[in-house]
Amino acid sequence: MQRNGGGAGAGGQPWVLRRVRLTWLSFMLFFILVFFPLIAHYYLTTIDEAGGPEKHIFGPRPGGELCEVKHVQDLCRIRESVSEELLQLEAKRQELNGEISRLNMRIEACKRSIDSAKQDLLQLKNVISQTEHSYKELMAQNQPKLSLPVRLLPDKEDPGLPPPKSARSCRLRSCFDYARCPLTSGFPVYVYDTASYPWADFIDPLVKQAFAASVKSNIYITDNPSVACLYLVLVGELQEESSPPPPPSELEKQLKALPYWRSDGHNHVLVHFSRKSMTQNFLYNVSTGRAAVAQSTFLEQQYREGFDLVVSPLVHALSEPNFLEVPPQVPVKRKYLFTFQGERVESLKSSLHEGPPQTFEEEMEGDPPADYDDRIIGTLKAVQDSHLDQVLVEFTCKNPRPSLPTEWALCGEREDRLEVLKVSTFGLVIAPGDGQLVASAGCGMRLFEALEVGTIPVVLGDHSRLPYHQLIRWSEAAIIVPKPRVTELHFLLRSLSDNDMLAMRRQGRFLWETYFSTSENVLNTLLACIRTSIQVPAAPIKEEPAHEIPHKAGKLAGTDANLADNGDLDLGPVETEPPYASPRFLRNFTYTASETYRAWNRAPGPFHLFPHTPLDPVLPSEAKFLGSGTGFRPIGGGTGGSGKEFQAALGGNVPREQFTVVMLTYEREEVLMNSLERLNGLPYLNKVVVVWNSPKPPSDDLLWPDIGLPIVVVRTEKNSLNNRFLPWDVVETEAILSIDDDAHLRHDEIMFGFRSVTVTSRWTFRCPGCPQALSHDDSHFHERHKCINFFVKVYGYMPLLYTQFRVDSVLFKTRLPHDKTKCFKFI
Repeated sequence: MQRNGGGAGAGGQPWVLRRVRLTWLSFMLFFILVFFPLIAHYYLTTIDEAGGPEKHIFGPRPGGELCEVKHVQDLCRIRESVSEELLQLEAKRQELNGEISRLNMRIEACKRSIDSAKQDLLQLKNVISQTEHSYKELMAQNQPKLSLPVRLLPDKEDPGLPPPKSARSCRLRSCFDYARCPLTSGFPVYVYDTASYPWADFIDPLVKQAFAASVKSNIYITDNPSVACLYLVLVGELQEESSPPPPPSELEKQLKALPYWRSDGHNHVLVHFSRKSMTQNFLYNVSTGRAAVAQSTFLEQQYREGFDLVVSPLVHALSEPNFLEVPPQVPVKRKYLFTFQGERVESLKSSLHEGPPQTFEEEMEGDPPADYDDRIIGTLKAVQDSHLDQVLVEFTCKNPRPSLPTEWALCGEREDRLEVLKVSTFGLVIAPGDGQLVASAGCGMRLFEALEVGTIPVVLGDHSRLPYHQLIRWSEAAIIVPKPRVTELHFLLRSLSDNDMLAMRRQGRFLWETYFSTSENVLNTLLACIRTSIQVPAAPIKEEPAHEIPHKAGKLAGTDANLADNGDLDLGPVETEPPYASPRFLRNFTYTASETYRAWNRAPGPFHLFPHTPLDPVLPSEAKFLGSGTGFRPIGGGTGGSGKEFQAALGGNVPREQFTVVMLTYEREEVLMNSLERLNGLPYLNKVVVVWNSPKPPSDDLLWPDIGLPIVVVRTEKNSLNNRFLPWDVVETEAILSIDDDAHLRHDEIMFGFRSVTVTSRWTFRCPGCPQALSHDDSHFHERHKCINFFVKVYGYMPLLYTQFRVDSVLFKTRLPHDKTKCFKFI
């Protein structure tokens, strides 16, 4: 027990010591960790306070004295800069938040405005739709669209009309079947095959070839005889060396045997083209029934006025006249005042014929020539012997051409006669001595040759029927004098002024070139004369199919204020309406006597406008349009203008009208785009047709301006300036503004030209910024010179007129500098 207790006491002392040490160690650690920092803090604070404010070492120093330390100064500056930037960013953030709030408010307002605009647009579309519907109803009431009349064709076994009382009483109203030729028929003409005729071997081969070639190029010819309006039968001219033609009774049987003669030959025309002065009138005493006769020689008892046709001779059968050999039309007065070369063919009455005459030659030989021929010879010789004027008259020929009895025979060869006429102011055409011979091929030859070389014909004998005298006013191109006034002939010719003679010479040149110069013109004139007599409109020009080039529109084009501004010119109200086509059907069948007269008796003027659906009796291809880079082209003979006030003023049959711009371009896309953009907002514009003359297609990345109207790009087959005049089928208006891509015209200028079908232009017409232009090439001017020289040959004189005065436009307030006054040329 003591061992344990002693042991415990001995061994317990270290344990107590260890406990005491542990307690002391804990106390020391607590003192060090708690009291030592407090004591140190107190000590340091006491040191700073004892040294004064300027002696602070560890405490905060006023005035940023801590920044005096070099390595701390940079940090201080950075802190201040960052603080300032933070303040600026905060201000900017607040400003942007305010701007965002304002924009959000505007977006909400725009959304509300868009919704309102959509509602207004929907209402406007409804109003437009209702207005268009009302307008269509109004137009339908005022201008009803009548359906085309039903064409009534007679049966093959058509008995025909009641026979006329006599063969000479045939007229269109009694012998022509109008039912086969309605207004909408297009005037189809069927031509019998010449080789199938029984008398085909007697016809001159040149006449047959010329007739066949002319038929192929005529637009009215049809191969379907069941729908034909007219039937042509070529009966001559006969060959000189051929055997005599069949007798009248046999010829009548052959005519009645034609497959479409229908018992009386109505709507048939027997054509006899003369190539020489001594032509056979083998249809004399032949009963042609209701078939009309077209030839150059007629006896009075044979000719049916208003039904038969006096045609011109066929001088140029298979050739065309050479315009370079045609003499000029100026000077007006030539070497001789008048000329005549001929030999009178006396009537040789045969005593072998005791019965009544049966043939044309026997009928002619039965009457002696009139006594006026002797008076004519004496008067003309007296004028020649007086030497008051230089004249050439010859009444005997070294080599007279064969001619009909009582007719004045032609002298010598054709080339020799033309050389004399080229130096003659007037050429005498003496009618046959027999008054019953109302038309002869010899007189037709003299008339044709005079017109060909620009000699004014003087026809002695008012009983003669000149070619197509029903429609051609020959008094404007020839002087027709009765034979009893031959003593006053010299006085009449001397009294004409130079202006009158030049006008007659130009009109004669127009008649010769348009109606008589070639075999095609002769046939076309024959058909046009018949078509005009039965009042069937001409066939429209065949439209050119437009092969469009695809393109994409770009941004919406703006309106140039300078182009849209009309300045001081007041053109009245402007109608803004969507594009619409012209009522072409109602206009194509407008046919008046005045238009017929103008067509047949119109000499080429300054601007010869060609109609889209011509009413002229000439072929559409014969019409011409002469212009430069810009010009309005009326189509269909429209009155022009637009709007209610113009309709009331002009009395037109179309209440409104729009026009199409046809713009020619070639490899200058930027210029083209600018020109198209300038058309934006142009009133009365229906569409724009761009004629792409370049072989290269437009660029793929080319953006076309959106002008609010269709822009049709047409691809052409060849590069030609005449492509602007082709009748493209995409053109739906009667009026066309033909313009180049470099032409700069104001809107008011275009409107003025459209409303009055008058064209003007600005002085700044050139395009200096155009990359390519024909005027930049010197060779182009040489080509123009050649063209003008050839133009002089065609016209017969220089058509350009030089003026020595200045003209300023009053309407457009033209500001032309005084130093820019020029001498202008007008065609």
